[in-house]
Amino acid sequence: MLEHIVDTVLYFEGDTHQSFRLIRAFKNRFGAVNELGVFAMTEKGLKGVPNPSAIFLSGHTGEAPGSCILVAQEGTRPLLVEIQALVDEAHAPNPRRLSVGLEQNRLAMLLAVLHRHAGIACFDQDVFVNAVGGVRISEPAADLAVLLAIVSSLRNKPLPKKLAVFGEVGLAGEVRPAPRGQERLREAAKLGFTQAIVPKANAPKQPIEGIEIIAVERVLDAVSRFR
Repeated sequence: MLEHIVDTVLYFEGDTHQSFRLIRAFKNRFGAVNELGVFAMTEKGLKGVPNPSAIFLSGHTGEAPGSCILVAQEGTRPLLVEIQALVDEAHAPNPRRLSVGLEQNRLAMLLAVLHRHAGIACFDQDVFVNAVGGVRISEPAADLAVLLAIVSSLRNKPLPKKLAVFGEVGLAGEVRPAPRGQERLREAAKLGFTQAIVPKANAPKQPIEGIEIIAVERVLDAVSRFR
C-alpha cells in the first residue's frame, strides 16, 4: 500500500565487502524506472561516482581467457560491465551451472543454443558465470557477451582487450538487436574500446570515431571470429 501511494520507490543495494552502493529506481511516477545511481561510501558519506563503468571492470591489465566486456543499459545510462566465465571439466555426474549477477535459467538456455547452433558442447563441463562488481544484469542484451566469455574460457583463448559486446541471442541462434545501440557504442568508444561486436540491426549507418563495428546475424558468426 505504501509503495502504491508514494511517487518513487528506491532500492539501496550494496556488498558489505565493497565501498560502492547502488541506488535503483523500481517505481517512478514522473520518470523512468530501472535507473541506476552509483555511489562510493566515504568518510564524509556517500559521493556520486562520475565513471561507474570503471568499478564494474576488473583490475587485471593483460588479456585473460573467459573475460568479455558487456555494454549494458541500466535505465538511460550505458554501463560497461565485465562478464567472467570459468569452464572446467566436471567431476560429478551432473555438471554445475552457476551464475552470479545473471539469470540462472538463461545460462542453461544459452549453453543449449551454443551447442545446437555453433557446435560447441559443454555437457561435460562445469560452467560458472559472474558479473564483476556485484551488479545484477537482467536485460537479454547480455547474452552474446556471456556466450563469448564461455567460449573464451573453454578454449583458453582470451578475447581482444579493447573489445565490447552486446546483443540478445534467440533460440534459433539469431542475434537480435538491443535498444539504444548507438548510445552503447558511443559510451564504449568514449572509454577507449576500439572494437565492438553487435547485432547487425544495431550497426550504425555512420561510422563512430575510434571504434570498429563488427556486425553479426548469428551466434556462429560471432564465435567463429575467435577460433
